[in-house]
Amino acid sequence: MKRALGGAALLAVVLLGGCKQEVAAPPVVKVDPAFAHDNALWREQRLTELLAVDGWTSLVGLHWLELKAHYIGSGSTSGIRLAVGPPRLGMVSRQGKDWYFTPEPGVPMQVDGKPVSGRIAFHGDRDEAPTLIHFDDGKGVLSLIERGPRFALRVRHSEAPARAHFGHLEYWPADPSWRITARFVPHDLNKTLPIVDITGLTTEQSNAGAIEFERDGRTWRLEALGEPGQPLQVIFADRTSGRGSYAAGRYIDVAVPDSRSEVVIDFNRAYNPPCAFTPFATCPLPPPENRLDMEVQAGEKAYAKPMSEVAA
Repeated sequence: MKRALGGAALLAVVLLGGCKQEVAAPPVVKVDPAFAHDNALWREQRLTELLAVDGWTSLVGLHWLELKAHYIGSGSTSGIRLAVGPPRLGMVSRQGKDWYFTPEPGVPMQVDGKPVSGRIAFHGDRDEAPTLIHFDDGKGVLSLIERGPRFALRVRHSEAPARAHFGHLEYWPADPSWRITARFVPHDLNKTLPIVDITGLTTEQSNAGAIEFERDGRTWRLEALGEPGQPLQVIFADRTSGRGSYAAGRYIDVAVPDSRSEVVIDFNRAYNPPCAFTPFATCPLPPPENRLDMEVQAGEKAYAKPMSEVAA
């Protein structure tokens, strides 16, 4: 009888212990309605820009220009084969430092709303007025990008699989504790920081200063990219990178520091680089200085491509 009672008592302790574990709930984060509203609006704008006709999900090609002249088109005889458009679109050529585009006769295309009938100057994204060549009834856009010493053709299309079959963005719950007023520590004028992009190219980018903030009893520091007196960008990685957030890091846009050298860095608005959605982007990666030894459970989570996009 005593054995039976002892066993029953032990079982009761186990069951009670299990019940305590089940009813334990994480602390509820109180969110100010205005903060929640502003955060929701930011997320809507983020999605709208991502899915725009000229958004990052519209990319369908990135073709590096290795020769002085390339015939381009979707046909098998083209030196650079596009995923969309006519079999022969035209020829891209270089003379000295200048690039030109010569259209294929009879293939309709436009630049600035005007038909292209002969050779035109092909200005890149580092020029004051980049050339955008619209083709395929306006659904496709061809442009030139410059990355260090290299040039490439960037191709967009309104019916790109990444855009047509887009899934959805996921976020950690909005948490006002991750919206932090931080100190801005300016650097010397003309200071740069070497930034490596996903293609392996290193470029020196303007590094106006550093952002220092407090979290979990520690002081953290992030290098900010941008010119003095201009809006800044932070490219960072943390212990969620590849474990909930995008493995190659995330970005945060930061406003111009105020008169007290303070900025607000809102990790709720950390977002994925374009490379999370398309293989045709050249995303800068976080510098070693911006790899945080903590979990930033805020902002945009890793994007999971839907099966419909993978199949396409």
